[in-house]
Amino acid sequence: MEKPIYLDYNATTPVDPEVAKEMIPYIESFYGNPSSSYSLGRSNKEAVEKARAQVAELINCKPEEIIFTSCATESNNLAINGNAMANSNKGRHIITSEIEHPAVTEVCKYLSSQGFEITYLSVDQYGRVDPKDVENAIRKDTILITIMHANNEVGTIQPIQEIGSIARKQNIVFHTDASQSVGKIETDVNKLGVDLLTIAGHKLYAPKGIGALYIRKGTQIENLMHGAGQEKGIRPGTENVIHTVGLGKACEVALRDFKQNQQNIQVSRDRLLNGLVSLIGNQVHVNCNLENCLPNTLSVAFENISAHALASFISNDVLISTGSACHSGETTISSVLQAMKLDFRTAAATVRISTGKHTTKEEIDFAIEVIVNAIKKLT
Repeated sequence: MEKPIYLDYNATTPVDPEVAKEMIPYIESFYGNPSSSYSLGRSNKEAVEKARAQVAELINCKPEEIIFTSCATESNNLAINGNAMANSNKGRHIITSEIEHPAVTEVCKYLSSQGFEITYLSVDQYGRVDPKDVENAIRKDTILITIMHANNEVGTIQPIQEIGSIARKQNIVFHTDASQSVGKIETDVNKLGVDLLTIAGHKLYAPKGIGALYIRKGTQIENLMHGAGQEKGIRPGTENVIHTVGLGKACEVALRDFKQNQQNIQVSRDRLLNGLVSLIGNQVHVNCNLENCLPNTLSVAFENISAHALASFISNDVLISTGSACHSGETTISSVLQAMKLDFRTAAATVRISTGKHTTKEEIDFAIEVIVNAIKKLT
């Protein structure tokens, strides 16, 4: 068993071997520009369109509704800023939540400086938005609702389908950042009722540097970049064929192995929690509601333990992340944990442990042993 054991899959995933294999020909041989008319270019254009269809199948949309981007951050910017610019004549009010990723909140902050008004909805103790709060926040000038599908820190799954129904009745564009949910839970754009959906390749066992944005037909988006006509002119620039092929294959694999992978990540997560509780149950505080949570995600605080001290202490053996940042001896709690109103001590003791589709029982059992031994030494 190789060390350290990686249990931070919500941060990023390794490239799946099948994905890497699919990319190799486009690294070694197929270097043509997809916009070229000769065969070398046409083969790459076909590869891009194949990938588009593979992504579309995973989220149940039409291939022409998929736009490739460089990452989830770009997709979020294109969705939120692009929609705001295209519809500013209809209104300048946007609804979001307090637990969004910075790739959403920073865009909203920018739009606020440009004369838009942003409503930030609060969440409950588990980080869940109440659909009634969304409905109550809607105004005549509301042009966009953007709520993430599942939270990256604590794993809470949002009531997107209910919010989508509200948005549809009010004829308001609805965007969700599905970076953490695609491949882990069902992400069907029609069932969810969303008009815009963000995908991050590197959360899905594809390489870093590739993402996608689903744009429902008829949804108005003003492009943020200007150039030639690639990606319907919405995201111009010579296509990143290599990574696009990788994202397409990753989506194909995710759909093919969905049930198997979902079962493995949940079994691994639950085995970890049960092991910790059986050994140090009085010190374990679970922050998330596991019945409404990503199957691979465990946000947990260990009483009287510094999350940073723990993560650092075990880093040679097990890799996890914390719910706070430490700079010059001062601890800053994440905005998500603040929004959930966790007390400072609990938040500062919070770690996020996230399993992957290749996580083994042996790795989990080793991680339990390492974490428990570290807690005993740090207490």
